[in-house]
Amino acid sequence: MSIPTNPDVLIVGGGPAGALLGCLLARRGVHVLVVEKQQTLDRDFRGETLAAPSVVTLRRLGFGPALDSHGYLETTAVSMRMEGQEVLHVDYGRFGLGALPIDIPQPGLIGLFHDAAAGLPNYAYAPGTTCTALTENDGAVTGARLRDRDGNRVTVTARLVVGADGRFSKVRKEAGLQAEITPQQRDFLSFKLPRPADWGQHAELVVNHDKHLVVLPTWPDYLRVGHNLPKRGLGELRRRGIEAFRAGIAGIDPRLGPLVEEHVRTWDDTGFLEIFTAEMEQWARDGLILIGDASHTCTPILGQGVNLAIQDVVMITPVIAAALGRGTGPVPATAFDSFVAVRRRHKNRVTRFQRMQEKALAQHKPAKVWVRRARFRTLNRLPLKYVVFGKVINAPHPVDPADLRTGAEAAPTPAAPSAA
Repeated sequence: MSIPTNPDVLIVGGGPAGALLGCLLARRGVHVLVVEKQQTLDRDFRGETLAAPSVVTLRRLGFGPALDSHGYLETTAVSMRMEGQEVLHVDYGRFGLGALPIDIPQPGLIGLFHDAAAGLPNYAYAPGTTCTALTENDGAVTGARLRDRDGNRVTVTARLVVGADGRFSKVRKEAGLQAEITPQQRDFLSFKLPRPADWGQHAELVVNHDKHLVVLPTWPDYLRVGHNLPKRGLGELRRRGIEAFRAGIAGIDPRLGPLVEEHVRTWDDTGFLEIFTAEMEQWARDGLILIGDASHTCTPILGQGVNLAIQDVVMITPVIAAALGRGTGPVPATAFDSFVAVRRRHKNRVTRFQRMQEKALAQHKPAKVWVRRARFRTLNRLPLKYVVFGKVINAPHPVDPADLRTGAEAAPTPAAPSAA
């Protein structure tokens, strides 16, 4: 395909944030180009859980029929077991949001955003295309230099470049925007297992002193398991061998022992994730804005990455549309001041909660382990637990009426019932 060289908005990164933003802007009549360095969506993703507010928002935006057509798995609750004892249980139905969190593979989610925008004449998607540099004039970003999947180099001019290219953002680096990187005490190794028929649909955090597993039911019939390991501990783990790793998993949760023995045969059956947070003083320049993990990277605790990205998108879409309606040059950074202030406050709250949880999970001394268990038991007995969790995972999404209207127009009309 021929890459448009003069869109209104160039979005670098075709993950959930970039794909959804491209769709919403194109629905508003904005000329959008979304570029993604991967040629296909046929790759492994970790963030596959959508919090209930994200589900509600996507349905309000007209994506409900596509979600239902693809299929997903509802998550009914989350529980925490420490040293063999359940210390916390949160029933997601108690939040009364009209939806439960769902698990849907990211390729399917991203695909339905692209499908919804594909028929719009002002939308273009270029997979296999890499951003190699930004272009500038008088200190403002004016576009980017790209390399397409055939190796051709293309210069694109745009009034706004959106960096939606993740935790290792190339756009962020090329823009000279500095991130404060804070490594966490531990990293993460993940793998998938077939989900037993009687397992249920609730997420679990299984903790044994300073070791833990996150066990998530995953669509259609898997368990997605994450296991912590010491920072820079992957080499030592591999040196000990896959058998020792499997035994360690079974030691934390014996229910997984037979499944791990059968299905985690080599290290190729696992995926490594380095855990850190990245916080930035500056998210925008004239002609450029960062969203999603590119602007503020969180840890995997409570699976907030995708949901924070969706919140970013629904809030920034009307801001971009309004800014494009003023003037003709690069969108000024000041247009995003309010957006950045609001989103920074929420993301900082999420990060503080995640760091607090990580600190608690890293305890290994017997006395501190006992205190940790007692604290979670106490929280479990109080209605306060729904307030605490709700502030982190159920922040409302301020969806603009214009996006609700275009979503309603784009959603398929249900077929009328046939006459008897």
